[in-house]
Amino acid sequence: MKHPIDPKVDCVFKALLGAEHNRRLLIHFLNAMLSGELPAPITEVTILNPYHEREFRSDKLSIVDVKAQDQARRLYQIEIQLLNLPDLPGRIVYGWANLYRSQLKKGDGYDQLQPAYSIWLLGETLRPEVTEGLHRFRLQDEQRRSLVAHGGIWLVELSKVTVATVHTEQERWLKFFVEGERLDEAQLPEWMQTAEMQQAMSTLQGFSEQERAYHRYQARQDYLRQQKSIENYMRAIRAEAEQARAEKEQARAAEEQARAAEEQARAEKEQARAAEEQARAAEEQARAAEEQARAAEEQARAAEEQARAAEEQARVAEARERAEKEQAQAAEARERAEKEAALAEIARLKALLRN
Repeated sequence: MKHPIDPKVDCVFKALLGAEHNRRLLIHFLNAMLSGELPAPITEVTILNPYHEREFRSDKLSIVDVKAQDQARRLYQIEIQLLNLPDLPGRIVYGWANLYRSQLKKGDGYDQLQPAYSIWLLGETLRPEVTEGLHRFRLQDEQRRSLVAHGGIWLVELSKVTVATVHTEQERWLKFFVEGERLDEAQLPEWMQTAEMQQAMSTLQGFSEQERAYHRYQARQDYLRQQKSIENYMRAIRAEAEQARAEKEQARAAEEQARAAEEQARAEKEQARAAEEQARAAEEQARAAEEQARAAEEQARAAEEQARAAEEQARVAEARERAEKEQAQAAEARERAEKEAALAEIARLKALLRN
């Protein structure tokens, strides 16, 4: 080709799957991506918003998704998104919900609802926590039981897709979107040797060979680069804001921690002061108890001395009483002796008189 063309650039992507003359490619792509999901292959589709070259000449905000309806009235939305915008998951879910609700017109019953499928090809990683690149989201409970089998969202992270050998048509399409820009139509690999891939390559060649189409392609690439630059700038601003917020939170946490440490130190100081006061009070109480014990001991000693003095006094009184008794006995004995002597004298005198 004259110029390499990336099939992921939105105008090329919509020309591949949204142009009326590529309707067969759209049918093949849907059957490949939804293999095993549909009860029967898709045979006919109506493109609800077909690709028009004039859309991309001056309008940088053209609608670049592809909406289609098949022979069973099932609805499909296919979109390429090269930039991982912050609100992309919400946009994806809202897009599917809007596609699903668009089926009912005024007066229609819910029995008219048919499955709706949104297929998103992403240029950047959306779910870094998982290794798989293909995700299927349906309305199911925690036991994977469906509330209603009405389609869902198919999400492909092309940054995770690596297909060494093609075994399925789904792998063929994903390998084409990942490696398409590096393909040479003069030396196509074996996996590109199918009617659908030849038709897809023809669309890329049209953008490469026709100057006006290539200028549109370049304009879209420039626009996407600008959007990428803006997104990177906004991401950097958000990262700086998050970092400033984190630093502010960290400073606030450090301040709270310092305040808590200060409060803890104050509490420990108060506790130490209280313990010191308590120790002092205990010491005073011990001293008072000691003084009280000493006073009791002195009182006991005084009582003992008093008892001893009383005992001495009683002993002295007893001795005095005994002395007085002995003195009385001696006086009595003396009196008796004197009386005996007087009687003896009288008797002698009487004897003298008789003689």
